Amino acid sequence: MPSMKGKIMHIQMQCCGIILMMVLLFFYTRQKRISLNTERAFLRAFCLNLFCIILDIASIIVIYQRERLPGWVVDFVCKSYLVTLVGVALCSLLYICVDIYVRKEDYRKAVRRYELITLGDAVLVYMLPIYYQFDEDGTTFLVTYGPSNLVAFWVAIAFLVANFFLMKKEKNKINPRRREAVLTWMVVWVSAAMLQYCYNRILVLGFACSIGMAVLYLKLENPETNLDRQSGMFNHGALVQYVRQLYSEGAEFSVLAVIFERSFRRNMTRGQLEAMKMEIVEYLLTIQDVFIFKNAEDEVLLVFRDAVRAEEETRSLLSRFDEGWGEDRRFYIRPYWISIPDANVISNVEDMLYLIRDIRQDSRDFSDDSFFHVDRQKAEEMYRKKRTEQLLLEAMEKDWVEVFYQPIYSTKEHRFTSAEALVRIRDEEGNIVPPGAFIEVAEQNGMILKLGEMVFEKVCRFVKLNNIRQYGLHYIEINLSVVQCSYEQLAEDYISIMERYDIPSEFINLEITESASMEEKRILLNNMKSLMDYGVKFSLDDFGTGQSNLNYIVDMPVNIVKFDRDMINAYFENGKAKYVMDAAMHMVHGMNLEIVSEGIETKEQYETMEELGISYIQGYYFSKPLSEPQFLEFISGSC
Repeated sequence: MPSMKGKIMHIQMQCCGIILMMVLLFFYTRQKRISLNTERAFLRAFCLNLFCIILDIASIIVIYQRERLPGWVVDFVCKSYLVTLVGVALCSLLYICVDIYVRKEDYRKAVRRYELITLGDAVLVYMLPIYYQFDEDGTTFLVTYGPSNLVAFWVAIAFLVANFFLMKKEKNKINPRRREAVLTWMVVWVSAAMLQYCYNRILVLGFACSIGMAVLYLKLENPETNLDRQSGMFNHGALVQYVRQLYSEGAEFSVLAVIFERSFRRNMTRGQLEAMKMEIVEYLLTIQDVFIFKNAEDEVLLVFRDAVRAEEETRSLLSRFDEGWGEDRRFYIRPYWISIPDANVISNVEDMLYLIRDIRQDSRDFSDDSFFHVDRQKAEEMYRKKRTEQLLLEAMEKDWVEVFYQPIYSTKEHRFTSAEALVRIRDEEGNIVPPGAFIEVAEQNGMILKLGEMVFEKVCRFVKLNNIRQYGLHYIEINLSVVQCSYEQLAEDYISIMERYDIPSEFINLEITESASMEEKRILLNNMKSLMDYGVKFSLDDFGTGQSNLNYIVDMPVNIVKFDRDMINAYFENGKAKYVMDAAMHMVHGMNLEIVSEGIETKEQYETMEELGISYIQGYYFSKPLSEPQFLEFISGSC
């Protein structure tokens, strides 16, 4: 009979593995978790690895006690250990499949397929014989031959090979950190198996299983990585994982975003501020049947699986915030609320977060009580905006941006003396997309800066290549949006482009609109000064739309004022509007500024504007906006 010392020597590594697993389990169960598929896959792998180590120890014990035990008991325990080894290889494969098969049904099919293979392997392992080989002193042993051993070995190898294959084939679907962690786990496990095979006295396979679990825990499955340490809520990463899983499962759920964008510091000391923040967090964490995520420093998202529960808690939250916070509840917070009762009006978590950011950017979306309700119509608007953004990006990358020119007629010279440059883009089919479909989107997301620079450069190239003087043109007008006007490097960038194309600055006239703030106005004036010093002139666009007022004309060093189409139409349709426009024209002429009337479409309108002393006429009466070749042909024919 082998000595007790020899038996202890063989199981000490396995015991260390069990201790490590128990430590991991202790910390894992102490943290709050969200119900993720990866968590369930990890727990399945953890339990099977723990069972594998226990059976490893049990197999050693029964082999040492083989003379006292029935042979079938020894065989059963040892074969069970072989089956769990195959199960460990299976778990590594299923852990990767969580990322590959995002749809719940697809994942279940994959699990059933691989479990059937494992079940068939287990039946064969238990049916086929297994043999043991011992050293001369009888203290060490090897399961070195036998059909049972071979079946388990080759199925485990097949699972490992399948795992490597899937990780390579589906690498774009798999979380890079998960792929790295599973590879590390597999390398440790295979290395330990090879070491144990070559040196049968070193039984490290069970301990290697626990090391693999530690790798997964530390890199991916530590619940603390999903928590915001400051608030105790789940963090942005956990939000993305959880909501993505809900969408993949087709689950019904509701979302409430609470946005603390407004200042907390009004009439509060720093201590009061921190105490109130903690009070709000503690209150939110008491809400039942909801997962709460800190998505940003000033944004909290509540995800409900029950729409009725979501509606009830939303009313309770609104009521609670109306009661005040702090001592005697004398401090009030007025957050923005974004409610998505049916989150399935949106397709995925990325679109949901995009929609929330989009709503945040425009406070006009909120009602008087700072509450915004997202329905299917709002979601469809968001998707149209996203498609437009994608079209804009593609158009700028593939140079589908074009400049059309609308001629401007001089009533003094009785010919066309200038033109307005208007941006157009084409879609994949080559169709022109009207500016009303993309300009506002470009302004909202900042793409207008790049788009505007592309237009300016194309105009400079057009002026350089075509010598516009020969057509009797004095200058080309180019629109600047409010976003461009508030860009501090505008003048520097535009002067650089004009110098690159070596065009006289007198050929450029920039159209500006009223800025929204004093800071934007300051930046605009600085840009205007630099450009005017270089020789560029300016027009004030959209006069009469409510965007440009009389004070703005006084403040801005412009040469031309453009009367908006709506103002011109009102002149012909509304008797009172005539007095307003007559007064405006008298004021503008008194400041020695020229006037352009936009939107002139009929001969009557043209003749009336000419009689009123309007300097320039622009509109469909003469021509619609034309592409470069069409514009040159039109101007050539009118010279």
